[in-house]
Amino acid sequence: MKIKRCPMNPLILPESVKPSRPDFQVDGIFNCGVAEYDGEILLLCRVAESVKCEEPGTVKIPVIVNKDGRDVLDVITYIKADHPELDFSDSRHVGKEGGKGKKTVNLTSLSHLRIARSSDGIHFTVEDTPAVSPIAEEESWGMEDPRITQIEDTYYINYTAVTENGPATALISTKDFRDYTRHGIIFAPENKDVTIFPEKIGGMYVAFNRPVPCGIGNPEMWLAKSPDLIHWGEQKHFCGISDEDEDSWDNGRIGGGAVPFLTDKGWVKIYHAADKNDRYCLGAFLLDKDDPSKVIGKTKEPILEPEEDYEIHGFFGNVVFTCGCLVRDHTAMIYYGAADDKICRADINLDELIRAMI
Repeated sequence: MKIKRCPMNPLILPESVKPSRPDFQVDGIFNCGVAEYDGEILLLCRVAESVKCEEPGTVKIPVIVNKDGRDVLDVITYIKADHPELDFSDSRHVGKEGGKGKKTVNLTSLSHLRIARSSDGIHFTVEDTPAVSPIAEEESWGMEDPRITQIEDTYYINYTAVTENGPATALISTKDFRDYTRHGIIFAPENKDVTIFPEKIGGMYVAFNRPVPCGIGNPEMWLAKSPDLIHWGEQKHFCGISDEDEDSWDNGRIGGGAVPFLTDKGWVKIYHAADKNDRYCLGAFLLDKDDPSKVIGKTKEPILEPEEDYEIHGFFGNVVFTCGCLVRDHTAMIYYGAADDKICRADINLDELIRAMI
């Protein structure tokens, strides 16, 4: 099976993005939802920003808080030498050892959602301002990893809404990528990596989700149903991690990936998985058209893994992570985040992909 990386990769880099505030710097643009609208290919990107800091040994944490009825930016400053109890080794967050392992104290960046537009799917122009910004009530620690599901003339965008209470999944909708309607939290913490099927199946909407147990169990994929995209239930475990092989590419966590798309062979679900060393790769399932809980086939090896320099090195290296793809001319165009700071594209022929699954 051949997957073709776009020769123009990376397509979008952090330096292509204007910070949303003069005191911010852009750490990454990555993990984008994908849609076609009004003759263009749109990427709804996660843009991660941090507070500019030129003081050695100091970390500044941006957080949205509500003061006197207004959402404002608050900055928490850590002088590393004053906090030996904290772990600053991971570029993504400040950690602390707790009773059940390492606990996240704060994220080092604050993410919002921003549009990038293209007429050819390769050359993108990133808008200068956020499409949707976080609010204190639901996303005081940021908005992450949007996925776009088009149902008729409405685009439903689910994303990870992060607060100190944990990462939840929230939903917004739009018809024109200008005006957005918030529908609130649809999966409570900790649950993310949600992907909603683009049509009803058996009279119900269906979505993958990834709850994270703190005691018994692992971070694995579940299926849920809903009559209205807001109220979700009938949860059913779908797929677990591979824990039989210490060297397996998917023995750490599994979930999310791109919104499923329908072929004449069934639903194709491109997903992500990480090993125990946090190396992220992509794989694929082929699912029954009328019952997506039934697996027809699955790739044994990754269809895309971090191999190029821009995938190995970055804000958080050894990561390829997708939130969306488009199907054109019998080809899946996968847009993916590389090393948590840039956006790339890879194409795969559907016939080859399906053969690899069955």
